[in-house]
Amino acid sequence: MNRWLTLGLLLAVAAALLLRLPHLNQRPLHTDESVHAVKFLGLWEGRGYRYDPNEYHGPILYYVTLPFVWLSGARGAAAVEASALRMVPLVFGVGLILLLPLLGDALGRPAVFWAALWTAVSPAFVFYSRYYIHELLLVFFTLLLLAAGWRYLQTRRLGWALLAGAVLGLMHATKETFVFNLVALAAAAVLAGAWEHWRAGALWFPELRLRRRHLLAALAVAAVVSVVFFTSCFTNASGPLDSIRTYLPWLHRAGGASPHEHPWPFYFKRLLWFHKAGGPVWTEVLIWLLAIVGLAAAFTSHPLNGVNLRFVRFLGFYTLCLTAIYNVLPYKTPWCVLGFHHGFILLAGVGAVALLAWCGRRRWLAVVIALALFAGAVQLAAQARRAAITFAADPRNPWVYAHTSPDLLRLVAQINAITATQAQPDQTLIKVFARGGDYWPLPWYLRAYPHVGWWSEVPPDPYAPIIVASSSLNANLDEKSDKRFLMVGLFQQRPGVGMELYVEFNLWKKYLEMRPPPKDEE
Repeated sequence: MNRWLTLGLLLAVAAALLLRLPHLNQRPLHTDESVHAVKFLGLWEGRGYRYDPNEYHGPILYYVTLPFVWLSGARGAAAVEASALRMVPLVFGVGLILLLPLLGDALGRPAVFWAALWTAVSPAFVFYSRYYIHELLLVFFTLLLLAAGWRYLQTRRLGWALLAGAVLGLMHATKETFVFNLVALAAAAVLAGAWEHWRAGALWFPELRLRRRHLLAALAVAAVVSVVFFTSCFTNASGPLDSIRTYLPWLHRAGGASPHEHPWPFYFKRLLWFHKAGGPVWTEVLIWLLAIVGLAAAFTSHPLNGVNLRFVRFLGFYTLCLTAIYNVLPYKTPWCVLGFHHGFILLAGVGAVALLAWCGRRRWLAVVIALALFAGAVQLAAQARRAAITFAADPRNPWVYAHTSPDLLRLVAQINAITATQAQPDQTLIKVFARGGDYWPLPWYLRAYPHVGWWSEVPPDPYAPIIVASSSLNANLDEKSDKRFLMVGLFQQRPGVGMELYVEFNLWKKYLEMRPPPKDEE
């Protein structure tokens, strides 16, 4: 890796950090984030972890979070900040840039730089690099598997085969959808081979023949890694079998038995052109146009300095196959876009090089195109900053999906202010009612209170010093209690979902008496 590429990658990493680090705590946790956060707390506090084949995905997210929380210096569940959890996807998201030099002789060094730049400024990748879910880890491990496999083919060294095996095990232990990546990789190998045979009558990558002992060693390492994590370090013997059973409920959801069923343009609308009234326009069409240029250069066999066109064709087939899989399935959530969008980002790196190569000796044109590409990167970075901060929980952001309203943080702040009037605030009894158990992310935000009860309906005895009830339940506890309990506020949990706060009359009176007077009365 020469010094210019090193400098370029460092600049891309700096841009990635500048876009991803600010205000990590600002956005309220999404329901999914809060579920994973609470499950992590169980592992961190010594209550152990047991893989659930029906929900929540694999165990890797929770185990890799441990060192991040240790380094944060948190003491106790209440001290764990959302920023410490979100540092996990952030580091893996930036890590995608640092892995690219492993493909320097496949994509070519200039394409590595451009791919690093697009990774750094992609609004989708910036937004979900600040999101405590599994997706960024799966994308990272997929790229590492691709890189380790490529390095093995170039060197035939056992170490690269073992790394590929370990990463395969990590992918399995990250998320069930890793099988989509494997299917896309296998299909890409077949299609690339067929293309080479049709064009030149030659096998694709004649060096692809693997050494049997290296393959067996890699598969053994993959199995060991997977078993270690699914058994929770050999404390849950049924974990590996559950990792296979899980495909029954997940296939049921993937077939459309889910509230997340969406038509096929779902991802394309968010990536290519998204605009809601009163909000800005969002688009990453520049990346996809460059990816098309890169694919065209590869399939027309237009030579590019340092680019292995056979690898790029394979990458193209992989990206298109993965795109087809995710778009054909009716089950769609916006973060799933990251897997195939990353393939387009890599291809866009090649596309930028192809455009510049097309200029030939017309240096003035190359300068103009390079400046236009950098201007496009700046515009993407501006979108990414809006997505990460200004519109972080706003439904006018294409990547905001059934997200928690910032108003819920006002509810939590109100509860904390009321309990602060007690001699032992954390011992206050709190009851929460929400239809179908739809009270997340409150379990995370009320984690400092050990005496919190959770109900899917209003229970026979609903009363407690503090009560939170979904407005859809029509609790009317103030009228039913003859005003012994007062509804003191209505808060939005997420768009269309409200939460009512009830407080015992004497506690509310005490809070009002102890509340600091407004500044203009001092």
